[in-house]
Amino acid sequence: MDRLKRLALNEEGFAFDPETGQSFVVNQTGLFILKKLREGLSEEEIIRALTEEFEVDENTARRDFYDFLEQLRILGILEKGAEEVK
Repeated sequence: MDRLKRLALNEEGFAFDPETGQSFVVNQTGLFILKKLREGLSEEEIIRALTEEFEVDENTARRDFYDFLEQLRILGILEKGAEEVK
């Protein structure tokens, strides 16, 4: 979670890790999830917030959330196998 917290984010979805120099761009859904993760919200709180913010059903929000977490693991932002979300 430390790497997630040190990411510099802007409102256009650009993310930069000042320690590694790695950068990437996320869409508005990804940016929303990153912000909620950094706020320390639980998995269920984030999924509920996704359904409200983007007006999608719970299954879609859940799928998008888990797909995004997997992408963060691939990028090394979240550790594989580690429980990063409450």
